[in-house]
Amino acid sequence: MVAVASPFARDQRIRLRDGRSLGYAEYGVPAGKPVFFFHGIPGSRLSWHTDPSLATSLGVRLIAPERPGYGLSDFQPGRTLLDWPDDVLALADALGLARFAVVGVSGGGPYAAACAFKIPHRLTAAAIVSGGAPLDAPAAVAGMSRLRRISIALVLKVPWLVHQVARWEAWRTARAVRRNAERFLDRRAARAPAPDRAILARPDIRALFIENYAEAYRAGLRGHAWDIVVFMRPWGFRLEDIAVPVHLWHGGKDQTTPLSMGQYMASAIPRCRAHFLPEEGHLLRFNRWEEILSALASEPG
Repeated sequence: MVAVASPFARDQRIRLRDGRSLGYAEYGVPAGKPVFFFHGIPGSRLSWHTDPSLATSLGVRLIAPERPGYGLSDFQPGRTLLDWPDDVLALADALGLARFAVVGVSGGGPYAAACAFKIPHRLTAAAIVSGGAPLDAPAAVAGMSRLRRISIALVLKVPWLVHQVARWEAWRTARAVRRNAERFLDRRAARAPAPDRAILARPDIRALFIENYAEAYRAGLRGHAWDIVVFMRPWGFRLEDIAVPVHLWHGGKDQTTPLSMGQYMASAIPRCRAHFLPEEGHLLRFNRWEEILSALASEPG
C-alpha cells in the first residue's frame, strides 16, 4: 500500500457550543495562509490530496474539517446547508483565524457556496471544484439524461423519497466499500471517463480513497445519508446573492456532476472566475491542485 499525505495535525477535534465534536486535520505550513478544504460525499478530513508538499511549497495552511457524522465529527440531526458556516466559524475562531479562504470539491462545493453567501466578511475567496449545483434549477440538471432528470423531479416532489434515496445510497456504497474497497474502486473506474480512470489507476490515489472511505464510515452511515438529503433539498439561499470572489473549476468530461452544473453556477454567481477544462473529468483536482491552491493563496487577505 502506498502511503498517503501526512498532516501535521491529523486527528484533531474541537467541542462546539451545542456539545458536538468537530473533527479536522491540518496540512502544509502552520503559519501559512489559511485555506479550509471541504470534502466530497462521502468524505473525511483525510481526503484532500496525496502530496503534502504542494500546500507547503505555496505557504498554505490547509485545514480539512469533517462535516457532522463523518470521521471524528458528531452527527447533527436536521442540519441544513446554512448550518455549516457556523461550524466553520467556530473552528476558525478556535484556531485564531480572522480571515481565510474555502474550497469545496464535488459534494463539498455547495458548502463552499454556503460559506460564500453567509460569512463573506470572513472570507478572502472561495473555490468550487467539480461541484454540485441546486437540483431545483432546471439549467443545472440540463446535462443529465432524461431518465435521471425525471427521477430527480419525482424525488423532489415527494419529500419522504429524499430520505429513502439517501439511506439506500449510503447503505449501498458503505456495504460495497466494506466488502472489498479495491473492487469498489475498480468498478468505479470502469464506469468513469478516461481522465478519471487514469487518476484512479494511480496507487497513491487508490490508497487515499480507501483510507478516506474507511474514515468516512467510522461512526456509521448517517453523515453520508444526511449529506445527500441536504444536497437534494433547496439550498436556502440564492447564488446570485454571493458577494465574494468565487473561483470555479469544472471538467468537460465530468459524469458525476455534469458540465451543465458548472455552467449554471458560473452564470449565477456574480463574481465567478470560471475555468472549464474540456479534457478533465470529475477528479480534476488531482491534476490541478497546485493551480487551485495558488489561486486562493494569491487573493489578498
